[in-house]
Amino acid sequence: MGFYQLLMKKKELIPLVFFMAVAATGASSFAVYSLRKTDVILDRKRNPEPWETVDPTVPTKLVTINQEWKPIEELQKVRRATR
Repeated sequence: MGFYQLLMKKKELIPLVFFMAVAATGASSFAVYSLRKTDVILDRKRNPEPWETVDPTVPTKLVTINQEWKPIEELQKVRRATR
């Protein structure tokens, strides 16, 4: 009995199969999207230690929602003193 024949015989499975297909498509497309982002590094041969190329003057945050980065005065004084 083929898959299509099973669905025609048991029609209550059609919505389940549909939602599972949509969920699998969404999960796989999000995984591909996440791997294509520049934050994810998969190539260990060309850049084995990516933390050494991080610019300390650029703010890095996990989530930023309507927020502007402002330098902290105390840290700026310490940076000026250690230069």
